[in-house]
Amino acid sequence: MKNNRRQFIKKSALAAAGIGMVSGFPVKGLFRDETGFKISLAEWSLHRAIFAGTISNLDFPVMAARDFGIFGVEYVSSFFEGTGSQYLAELNQKAKDNAVENVLIMIDNEGNLGDLYKPSRIQAVERHYRWIDAAHTLGCHSIRVNARGEGSETEVADAAVDGLGRLSEYGEQAGINVIVENHGGYSSDGKWISGVISRVGKKNCGTLPDFGNFWIGDGKEYDKYLGVAEMMPYAKGVSAKSHDFDESGNETGIDFYKMLSIVKDSGYKGYIGIEYEGDKLTENEGIKATKRLLEKVIAQL
Repeated sequence: MKNNRRQFIKKSALAAAGIGMVSGFPVKGLFRDETGFKISLAEWSLHRAIFAGTISNLDFPVMAARDFGIFGVEYVSSFFEGTGSQYLAELNQKAKDNAVENVLIMIDNEGNLGDLYKPSRIQAVERHYRWIDAAHTLGCHSIRVNARGEGSETEVADAAVDGLGRLSEYGEQAGINVIVENHGGYSSDGKWISGVISRVGKKNCGTLPDFGNFWIGDGKEYDKYLGVAEMMPYAKGVSAKSHDFDESGNETGIDFYKMLSIVKDSGYKGYIGIEYEGDKLTENEGIKATKRLLEKVIAQL
């Protein structure tokens, strides 16, 4: 009965968004047998509207389903109005009422897990605990964290292995993955971050490869395709970053077909998260353009 209700909600939302169905399954934004990919929406895609107060974190799962026909959401910690039980229950209800799956929470501003000073590193680990608890309450599979620190590559790697390892131990108890995004600095070096995750050696510690976050400093960009390939063996999510599109609807700076081929060839099956960061389209238009592109490429694969 529960699944029938969920399908009814999805059909209604898809119809409202002008999206059709085939053989009782949504064509757009949901599971595709050919690849095992599903499309989710990263909340950062709507950061301007949220900062402007036009929408709130509680509106996000409703909007994902109603306006975009997307039924998986990736939250951003800084948009939460707390992590109290009542607030999380209300957010859970919003998602449930719209047949939306809470996928993960992206965590920022809670300290550096690669801090060379051990007391500060442990404090950062402990500050992430409440987000693991929140992710568990919301039914997410992961929290996304940053592996940052100040020092040499080797020093920060050693510290990050310790910090991520400690946090992953806490995550194991709640059944939550701790995943690292390429998010600037050393973490945007695919070889460096995959090496760190390998050394942590925990099944619930992995990566969130982002198609576009490969700036390693001093204006230098790591090879984004190589970086994604290096991160995919540990991937528990994938972030499809987009900025601008040509007349054919292709992303002008990232070859989505090449990227998704790398993702598919790795054997990954799961969510591909839309993260639109451009400024030539509105946020809503950019999300829809990214979704169309993902659907086109997935169909080709």
